[in-house]
Amino acid sequence: MNRHKFALRVSHRAVIAFIALVETVPANAADQTYDLGAVTTAGESDSSGSSATGKGSATYESPSSMSVKATEPVFNVGQQYIDQNASAGSNYTDIISILPSIVSVDPNGPGMMETQALSIRGFQDGQYNVTFDGIPWGDSNDFTHHSTSYFMAQDIGGIGVDMGPGDASNIGYSTFGGTVAVKSRDPMGAAQTDMFSSFGSWNTRLLGVQFNSGNMQNYGDAMLYLSYKDFSSDGYLTDGAQKRQNLFMKFEKPLGNDTLVTFVAMGNKLQQNVPYGASLQQMAQYGKNYSLSANPLSQNYYGYNNDNITSDFEYIGVKTRFGSLDLDNKLYTYAYYHDPGLNGLQPGYGTNLSTGNAPGTPGLAVTGTVVGGVAYPNDIPGQTMTMNYRSVGDLLRMSELMGPGKLDFGAWIDVQNNNRSQSEIDFSLNGAPNSGNQIYATSGNLAYTDRLMVDSLTTLQPYVQYEWKVRDNWTVTPGLKYSYFDRSFNSLVQQGTGAPYDGSQSWTKVLPALTTNYQMSGNWSFYAEYAEGFMAPNMNNFYKPNAQTGTLQPQSTKNYQVGTVWSGHDLNFSADLYRIDFTDKISSISCGVGVIGTCFTNIGGVRYDGGEMQATWKFAKNTSLYGNLGINNYSTSDGSVLPYTPHTTAALGPIYDDGSWYGSMIAKEVGARSSGTGNGGPNNNGIAFGSYTLVDLNASYKFDTGWNWAKKAQVGFQVNNLFNRTDIYAYTSGFTDINGNPLLFGLPERYYQVNFSVMF
Repeated sequence: MNRHKFALRVSHRAVIAFIALVETVPANAADQTYDLGAVTTAGESDSSGSSATGKGSATYESPSSMSVKATEPVFNVGQQYIDQNASAGSNYTDIISILPSIVSVDPNGPGMMETQALSIRGFQDGQYNVTFDGIPWGDSNDFTHHSTSYFMAQDIGGIGVDMGPGDASNIGYSTFGGTVAVKSRDPMGAAQTDMFSSFGSWNTRLLGVQFNSGNMQNYGDAMLYLSYKDFSSDGYLTDGAQKRQNLFMKFEKPLGNDTLVTFVAMGNKLQQNVPYGASLQQMAQYGKNYSLSANPLSQNYYGYNNDNITSDFEYIGVKTRFGSLDLDNKLYTYAYYHDPGLNGLQPGYGTNLSTGNAPGTPGLAVTGTVVGGVAYPNDIPGQTMTMNYRSVGDLLRMSELMGPGKLDFGAWIDVQNNNRSQSEIDFSLNGAPNSGNQIYATSGNLAYTDRLMVDSLTTLQPYVQYEWKVRDNWTVTPGLKYSYFDRSFNSLVQQGTGAPYDGSQSWTKVLPALTTNYQMSGNWSFYAEYAEGFMAPNMNNFYKPNAQTGTLQPQSTKNYQVGTVWSGHDLNFSADLYRIDFTDKISSISCGVGVIGTCFTNIGGVRYDGGEMQATWKFAKNTSLYGNLGINNYSTSDGSVLPYTPHTTAALGPIYDDGSWYGSMIAKEVGARSSGTGNGGPNNNGIAFGSYTLVDLNASYKFDTGWNWAKKAQVGFQVNNLFNRTDIYAYTSGFTDINGNPLLFGLPERYYQVNFSVMF
C-alpha cells in the first residue's frame, strides 16, 4: 500500500461519521449543568485524595500502583513511568514486563519484534484480554495480539493489568486469565509541540513529533493531540531489521456542560524481517544472536522471511448524562492487513553444520521444488501468506444511581471478518507456485495451497451489576454477564484438512461475579472477589475432519482473590492471594490412523494459586524505592507442564525525581520455567530454562533552554540489560535446524540509547 495512504484506509468514513455524530447529539443534552469532569476520559480519581496520588507521591512515581477502590488486583502503570523508562520502540508488552507474575522479553530488542512467551500468572497470550480505551482487540482465530502493529509508548497514557476476569462489566474475547487495559494519552490543556528523537544500539533510530492544541476556546473548548513516529532498527538478531511508521490522533470536544465527544484514529505501517531463533549448535558456532542470513541460497535469507503489515484503529466516543443516567458509548473499527508475508519453508535450515559453512555462504540445505510438473532440486522453497481482517463493533456502558447504590449495565458487540491464505512457492523462480511441498492431496491450482479461508467471529456480551453501598466505606457488587460467540466458515481449502468447509458453531455461557471493597480509612482498604472467566474454542478446533465441534465445551475459570491496598503520599502498597480453577481444558488428540488433521477434546484442567506484593516507598525527598514479588504455583490434572510459568518473579530498585533530574535502576528477576509439555525436552516435558535477572538503568535531565523558540529541552540515557545477561529463555515452536534441533532465543545483549526532546 502507498505509504502516504496507510493511515487513511478507513479514516474518511470515520471522519464523516464523527461529523454527523457531533451534529446530531440531542439538543437537550446541552441543557444539563453538572460538571464535565464527571464524563472526561481521565478516569475516576482515587478517593484517598490528590496528596496520595498526585505529582511527587509514591503512586505517581511507582512503576505499578493499586487504588484503594480496587475489587481485585489491578496493577496500574502510570504515564510518568512510561515517559521516563520506555525505550524508543517499546510496546505495551515491554512496559508491563516490570510487573509481578508477568514474563515478557522481545528477543530482538525492545519493540523490535513481537514478544515471545508473554505470560501472566502462567496464562499465555490468547488467554487474556488486551483493550484500548476499553475496546477489546485481537485476532479472532486464537485471540492473540500483534504488539508491534498498533500503539506505541509515546501515545500511551497508562496501562492497568487486571490479574483476573474482573467484575461483570469486564468484557472481551477472552475474559479468562486477566486484562491488559491500555489507555490513550489525553490532550493537554495548554498548547505545546514536542519534537523528540532517540538513537541506540543496532542502528536503532526514532524520530517523532507530538502536537497539543491546548484548549481551543474559539472552537468550543475542543482539544487535539496528534503524534507521528518513525522508528527503525537493524535489531539484535542477525538480519532482523524493522521499520515502523505510526500516526495517532485524539480529538475531544465538549458539548455543553455534560457531554464529551472523542474521536481517536491510529494508522501503523510495519515492515520487518522475522527471526526464528537458532539452535544451540548454531549459537555456539555463530553467536547467540544468529538467526536470519544474507545468503539468498538459504531458506533463512532475510528476503525470504519478511512481513508487510498495515493496521488501523478508530473510534467515536460519546460520554453524556440524561437526568440520572450516565452513558458512555464507543463505536469503533480496527483492521490488520498482513499482505504479503513471506517465510522460508524451514528457516532453521539456514546453515549446514555438517559442512561448516558460515552464515551467508552457498551450499546450504534445500529441499527442492516442483513447478509446472518440472523438478528443480536446487531451488529454494518457501511460503507466501495473507491474513487480512477488520472488526466493527460498539461498546455501550450505562450507569444510574438507584437506591443505596449504582446500577451498571451495557453491552459489547463485535463482528470480525477474516481472509486467510497460504501457498507454497519457489523463491528461486520469483515466487512461482510450488507443488513439490504440497501438504494435502489436492490437484490443479490447489496443489500448492495450504489454506484458502474466509471466516468470521461474532461476539455479544451484555452485562448488568449493582454496586450496593452497604456503608459509606463498604461496597458489595454482584453481577452477571452473558457471553455469546459464533464462528462461521466458507473455505475452499480448510487448514488442517485441505478440504472445503462451509459451516458454523456457537457457544454461550452465563458468567457470575461478586466483588467487595471495604475501606478502613481513606488510605487503606481490603477487597475480595469471586468471578468466572470464559474462552470460546479457537479456530484450530475446526482443523479436523468435517470440522464438527459441537462436543466441545468452552474453557472456563473460577477465580477467588483477596487483597489489601494502602495508598498514601509516601507509600503505595498492595498484597493479594489468589486461586484459579481452570476446567474443560481443550487438548489435542489423535484423529485416528490415516486421518488428516488434529482433533480436540475437553480433558482435565489446571489449578493455579499464589499471590503478589508490590510497594513504592518514598523514603526521602525526591527518592523512592520500588519492589514487587510474584509467587505462582499450579497443578495439572494430566501432569502436563505449563509453558513459561515461573514459580517466582521479583523486582527491586530506586527511583529519583526532583522535577529536573530523573533516574531509576530496577532489576527484574524471572524464575526457572519450561517451554511446556509437548515442546521437546526430556520425556517431552519441555525445554528447561533457568532463572535470569535483567537490570535497566534510566537517567534524564530536563532544563529551561533560554531560547526564544523553545521552552524546555530534555536529554536522557538508557541502558537495558546493564549486566549483559544473554541466557537462553524461549523456544520457537514448529521449527528446527537441519539436524532436527529446536530453535531458541537468548536474551538480547546490553542495549544503549540516548534521547533528545525539545518542547515549543
